[in-house]
Parts: sequence; structure tokens; C-alpha cells
Amino acid sequence: MTDLAPLTTSRALAAQAWLDVREPLDRQLSPLGLQAMDALRLLSGETVVDVGCGAGQTLLQLAERVGADGRIVGVDISAPLLDAARSQASGDSRITCVESDATDLGLPSRSVDAFFSRFGVMALPDHAAAFANFHRMLKPDGRIAFVCWRSLVENELDLLPLRAARLEHLVDPTPFSFEDPGYARDVLERAGFKTVSIRAHDEAVSCGDLEATSAVLLKVGALGRILRENPALRAEAEPRVRAALMALGDPATVALKAATWIVTAQA
Repeated sequence: MTDLAPLTTSRALAAQAWLDVREPLDRQLSPLGLQAMDALRLLSGETVVDVGCGAGQTLLQLAERVGADGRIVGVDISAPLLDAARSQASGDSRITCVESDATDLGLPSRSVDAFFSRFGVMALPDHAAAFANFHRMLKPDGRIAFVCWRSLVENELDLLPLRAARLEHLVDPTPFSFEDPGYARDVLERAGFKTVSIRAHDEAVSCGDLEATSAVLLKVGALGRILRENPALRAEAEPRVRAALMALGDPATVALKAATWIVTAQA
């Protein structure tokens, strides 16, 4: 039998880290998610599934776009993050949160108008099965849009702190699993999607000042994962990262380049 304890512990640590820095992290990621959300061109009354909805910012943003008769289903594997999402959406009957691996999500076939994800698809354990399931649930005229990371070397947001901490050799490649656009296209087309578009989007994003940025980078993202799982490394990593951020210039507003793909397709 596979021991699930390390995986469960890792997820719990990640969820707590994300909750600890939720506000500055949402400030950083929101403009990137909105790029994919805009690409969906949502209409009033539509049903949208948010894959990897996290603490719920995107649920509220989607709800603004589907009007009073729309429906948003937030899906995440983390119970603590879903609790936060439910709290954010409290009183909004349009929003439902479901604890599930997206591969196993059991909504009826042809019941969903659109799928959306802000950095929620890269870590799915079986991309082929997950996207086939998304396609099954979409209406014949349904569509999907998500934002995902390009390669680590293109992403200053992760690369700068990793190199500053001298921990680049320990990076987990999972967040960059869609860095090859050919792979992303193949996954979608094999799942049955058509008119696949993969557009590069670069944007300087900010959590706020140096303190907020340091807090986020040391808790989440590529470096954050390493430090969560190897806490003894933080004492040396933190001053190096802070020095690298100071060297960028204005400590009141720290911005780092994010390199992403905006991916869209039709059912």
C-alpha cells in the first residue's frame, strides 16, 4: 500500500502557506488570471467550473461575469482552502465549492458552459484523464481557458529568488509541466478539444512592497515549496532573497516578470 502521509502533510503545509499570504498572493496572481478569464467571454446565466479555485478570489471574479442567473462551481483538493473560499462566497447562492480531484469531478455530461483555471491544472496527476473529463462535462458549444506557467528560465518571479537562495537545483518541475506548448496542445486535442490557442503573455506582477514580496516568495511558489519541505534552509535563504529584491530598486513596489501561456479551446 502506498504511504499517503507525506503527500497529505505536503498539501497541508502548502494550504497553510497559501492562507498565510492570501491577500498579497491574490494581488500578484489576479491580473494573470483575468487574462484567461477575459478570453472565456462569459455570458450572463452561464455555468462555469473553476479548477483549483484555492481560497476563492477567482470564484468572485467569475460570479461578477455570469450575472444573477449564473452558476460557479469551485473545485479544489484542499479542504482548508475550500473553507476559505466558502467564507469569501458566503451568502452567494450562485457559488458552490466541491472538494475533489478534477479528474474525478462527477458533474453531469454536457452540463457546463465553460471551464476556467488560474494555475490549477499543472499539478493534476493525470492531465489526459482530467481534460477528457472536462470535455465530457462541457456542452457542445462549451469552451475552456486557463493560465499556466511557461518555463522556469523565463519566469523571473520564480527564478530570481531561487538563484538568490542558491537552491535552483532543488526545484520541483511540476508547476512548469505545461511549459512546452506542443504538449499542452496535444493534451487538449487528444481530449477532444478543437480550435486550440496558446498565447504567450508576459507581465510584471507585484505583491506590494519588499516585505509582502519576501513573505510570498518564502512561503509559496518554487522557492516556497523548497523551504516548506526543508525549513532548515530558510535561515540562509531569507537574507539572500531580501538582498536580491532590494537590488531591484524601489522597496515600496517590487515587481517581477511572470511568463505564462493563456490557453483557450472549444469543445
